[in-house]
Amino acid sequence: MTTSSELVNSPQDATPESLLALIKYLDLALDKGKSVVMMRHEAGVCSVYVGDPGDEENPLGRQGTIAVGVADEILELTRAGVNRLEVGDQVYRFVRSFTHVASVGAVVFGPA
Repeated sequence: MTTSSELVNSPQDATPESLLALIKYLDLALDKGKSVVMMRHEAGVCSVYVGDPGDEENPLGRQGTIAVGVADEILELTRAGVNRLEVGDQVYRFVRSFTHVASVGAVVFGPA
């Protein structure tokens, strides 16, 4: 079963800040065929990485951190499976999944 999350024709100023944060990282990752990976290593903060969590030879590249509240809202506004976000004239298609990286739970936003 495929789940879809849609924000259709949302002007960028009406898009929730949490989704704008996700879009920033998706722009870095999806053009390269890579994934955005969120992991909580410490209280209050999620680390954000770009890469392939299944590729043990090429470590994930850390891109920054986001507050847990922002990460939680991203999870509330997206769904496991296929997602489609349209902000202005840009469409983002990605798959949200879950995995473990070095024994830490990770949420993965990968190419659809």
